[in-house]
Amino acid sequence: MPKGSNVPVPTTALRVELGWRSGPGVPDADASALLLVDGKVRSDGDFVFYNQPAHASGAVRHEGKGGAGGQVTDTLLVDLARVEPAVDRIVLAASADGGTFGRVPDLYIEVRDAAQNNAVARFDSTGATVETAFVLGEFYRRQGAWKFRAVGQGYDSGLGGLATDFGITVDQPQQSAPAATMPPPSGPPVNLPPPSGAPVNLPPPVQPPVTMPPPPVAPPVSPPPSATPVRLSKVTLTKAAPSVSLTKQGGTSGALRVNLNWEVRKQFSGWGSKRGRAVAMHADLDLDLCALYELADGRKGVVQALGNAYGSLQRPPYIHLDGDDRTGASASGENLTVNLDHIKDFRRILVFVTIYEGARSFADLHATVTLQPQHGAAIDFSLDECTVPSTVCALALITNTGGDLVVQREARYLVPDRGVSPQRTVDRVYGWGMNWTPGRK
Repeated sequence: MPKGSNVPVPTTALRVELGWRSGPGVPDADASALLLVDGKVRSDGDFVFYNQPAHASGAVRHEGKGGAGGQVTDTLLVDLARVEPAVDRIVLAASADGGTFGRVPDLYIEVRDAAQNNAVARFDSTGATVETAFVLGEFYRRQGAWKFRAVGQGYDSGLGGLATDFGITVDQPQQSAPAATMPPPSGPPVNLPPPSGAPVNLPPPVQPPVTMPPPPVAPPVSPPPSATPVRLSKVTLTKAAPSVSLTKQGGTSGALRVNLNWEVRKQFSGWGSKRGRAVAMHADLDLDLCALYELADGRKGVVQALGNAYGSLQRPPYIHLDGDDRTGASASGENLTVNLDHIKDFRRILVFVTIYEGARSFADLHATVTLQPQHGAAIDFSLDECTVPSTVCALALITNTGGDLVVQREARYLVPDRGVSPQRTVDRVYGWGMNWTPGRK
């Protein structure tokens, strides 16, 4: 649809996909949404994005990235039936991470019926140059019904500039106040005459003005009802900088969501077969996100789909596997959730991924791991290309060090010995010391 045009929205449950073509030197992009009343947010809670993935009303939720064949998508789920009556517009935005949209090919936004998966509207954004953020589209109310409009408004000030335009308070780095400069002396001291028999009426002594120390700098006060400014930063772990403290990032309570999203770089039909016929690998491959845990009281175990060991958030091990994405087609990938309200109960957690079926190695797969605390900055990293016959990869080690959970990027492909399961392999390498028995889904 052309820029500025609009279409009626025939249903309330919608999937909004921000899409682009990946490749060498192409920046990452992120989808976000702002729920507006008369052109502004009511509070910072009306901003849904990677660091704040769900609106309190349940009307908008950030699902995360997926894709295949070089095409990447970042998805928002929108339920217009749950939008509060005061909200008259939902802005759908995109921001570039690591470059400008002039380097992002084939950028588009597509609205799909979440139930039927058919396209409702699509806007292809072309001609970008120095923009680092875009309002690509919006849902808006008109005479009691919802419509979608293609917008295509660019910003060169990034997601922070876009969000600020709609009333979001963005967390900015604190700058040190300049040192106080003491004034020079007011003049030489006054010489008083010597005392005599009669009292001498002296003029009041001249003293330099008293310079009071500057008052302490008051912390910035965020406008109500938001308790703290929105933090737009992300932490990307690399080989050179492989670890980060959750405490320093503000992730000390609530839910920590660990997400694995993967796509096939290219098809390689020789890897997998199902029922005696070669098939495309993306239809055959089944990856499982898992976690080994060791609690403070010494108990050890595993959370995984195998054996239906999905765990629990409200009782030990305080880790839960949300689901089993058996094809990679799910926009949200596979997710583990860790209850950070029980930090003191954890000693260490190792998040890893195994190939359950469909391939003999991780070669030609592109995977991204994201750790999203309920409070604090998102942490992400990508896996390097696999060059060994590995069926298990250690992703991240989360260790309790003096009450602080430290996330360590592992990104380590392991090669099991003949007859040894992937789980037992990762156990041996990281010294968990558990006993293993065969299991199936």
